[in-house]
Amino acid sequence: MNQEKLFIYTMDMKYVRNLHNADDRVQSVSPQIHKSNRPFVGVVVVCNDYQYCIPIDSPKAKHYSMKNDVDFSRIFSGDKLIGVLNFNNMIPVDSTVIKKMNVRINKNDSQENKAYKILCSKELDWIQKNQDAIIKKANKLYNMINSGKANSSLKSRCLDFKKLETVLSKWQSKKNDTQNTEAKKAK
Repeated sequence: MNQEKLFIYTMDMKYVRNLHNADDRVQSVSPQIHKSNRPFVGVVVVCNDYQYCIPIDSPKAKHYSMKNDVDFSRIFSGDKLIGVLNFNNMIPVDSTVIKKMNVRINKNDSQENKAYKILCSKELDWIQKNQDAIIKKANKLYNMINSGKANSSLKSRCLDFKKLETVLSKWQSKKNDTQNTEAKKAK
């Protein structure tokens, strides 16, 4: 599988919920905790033979004092912290559950939407300038966790990548079964 240039993607919320059901450390998009309107946004990298989406999150107070590590990177625009990459929360994806985000501003965009697209554009600039380091870091973490070489603290912060790959495989099988059934009905 070839690594493409990094872009920002949104995720299929039903798929994210399936992953959350398998590993409750997957970032929630649950309406019960008022996060159903929050998009799951990230960048997609290739780890082993899987695509993984690394979530981009807004900076919280704790992020200002945190240092970049194997499972975390801060995103800057100049000297301003504008986002973070949570490598520990990266999830396996395929083309059916991701959609490239349009960060181009349109004349019909609301002020809120324009501001969000400007922020995403700045994050994307930083991400593309640091693409090689991001890909290397994601693969290093993936291999550390799956080889058992990660210490217990790091392992406890990271999702169970292999378990989530199983969820992706089941999702793909279910999609294929649905498409095959629909194709047979169409004949």
